[in-house]
Amino acid sequence: MPITKLLIANRGEIALRIHRACHELGIRTVAVHSTADSDAMHVRLADEAVCIGPPAATNSYLNMPNIISAAEITHADAIHPGYGFLSENAQFAEIVESHGIVWVGPKPEHIRVMGDKVEAKRTAAKLGLPLVPGSPGPIESVAEAKEIAAEIGYPVLIKAASGGGGRGMKVVPDEDQLESLMMQAASEAKAAFGDDTVYMEKYLGDPRHIEFQVFGDGDGKAIHLGERDCSIQRRHQKVIEEAPSPVISVEQRNQMGGVVAKAMAEMGYRGAGTIEFLYEDGEFYFIEMNTRLQVEHPVTEMITGIDLVREQIRVASGDGLSCTQDQVRIHGHAIECRINAEDPETFAPSPGTVKNYVAPGGMHVRVDSGLYTGYRVPPYYDSMIGKLIVYGLDREEAIMRLKRALEEFVVEGMKTTIPLHQRIAKDPAFLAGDYTIKWLERWLEEQRA
Repeated sequence: MPITKLLIANRGEIALRIHRACHELGIRTVAVHSTADSDAMHVRLADEAVCIGPPAATNSYLNMPNIISAAEITHADAIHPGYGFLSENAQFAEIVESHGIVWVGPKPEHIRVMGDKVEAKRTAAKLGLPLVPGSPGPIESVAEAKEIAAEIGYPVLIKAASGGGGRGMKVVPDEDQLESLMMQAASEAKAAFGDDTVYMEKYLGDPRHIEFQVFGDGDGKAIHLGERDCSIQRRHQKVIEEAPSPVISVEQRNQMGGVVAKAMAEMGYRGAGTIEFLYEDGEFYFIEMNTRLQVEHPVTEMITGIDLVREQIRVASGDGLSCTQDQVRIHGHAIECRINAEDPETFAPSPGTVKNYVAPGGMHVRVDSGLYTGYRVPPYYDSMIGKLIVYGLDREEAIMRLKRALEEFVVEGMKTTIPLHQRIAKDPAFLAGDYTIKWLERWLEEQRA
């Protein structure tokens, strides 16, 4: 079914990114927004805009009836959820499709399966993806937990089945602390997600976070677009991403990429998805699948030349994939820095009015942001205000371009994390690609000492 008008059920830079892709395809756009976002860039540029509620996300960007009503009154024939908010809500996807509106995303059943961490592990195992040793499902008792932990060896990791962002996650160093930490994880999970189900995994010492971008047509064909290294994290939140990974060989990429593409084909997966792994001592361990577009998708676009949002729309329209695996080519290197409205030392949020905004430019420099001079960054949402993405023929060239672009980037009127990225870009460990998921937090401690 050809899409002629698409409603963007999101805000900020990703809403603007989707709008731009639509207009390049000749598709009209509908922006939905809270009262706090009435002057947002994507709202100004969209063909139509509908206010769906007050600032709080629960009353606006998470308000399913209001979003569906906006689609109906504007006669939108498709909805793109972006990432975050309702992008991985299977119920919303089902509601959208039940109204005869095209859902630009995976099938609801796949969103539901992969959204449950325990069920996702079971499904991954059936599909042949390598797992971190751990419990086969939810832990039902402390006795069971002790038995599993003794088998796989301490330290172990207790994780919330419905969790994310590090909440409901506890590292257990020994049996003496298992019961109390398991109770804490369950309590946190209940408070954050309304579900106290937890499971256990072997705690890996110092791994990297490697993820593979996949795409399926929904009819049994799927491809991968290589890996991204997202190991530079703070409190389980990604800070810098790059593609390809500095430590993955072409042979490893082809081998694991083939495994994930085959798994997605067997699922009949539709649209964009990301298979996330921990990587240590040359081995991959599946941790989760994100059934949506990722914040860091631009680095994959830079090294493959494939517009992932266009590809999402193409697949949702029923036109299938635009290329085969043999046609996917990975060239050069790309790095993305997430720019947040935060104090670069304390990471305290720093919303405010943009008094001066100058984005860096030049060859192979991309900025995804909805900022402009005079725009007021609201305090109600995630603090990310933009993404700087650079490309080079190799990693060294990409880093040199990154340093230059960061020097040019001007956001006045609030504190941002640009100075943090400038410091990281000069660090010898980053320059050597020698980092893990624990590296940034150790580095920050050293910087404060």
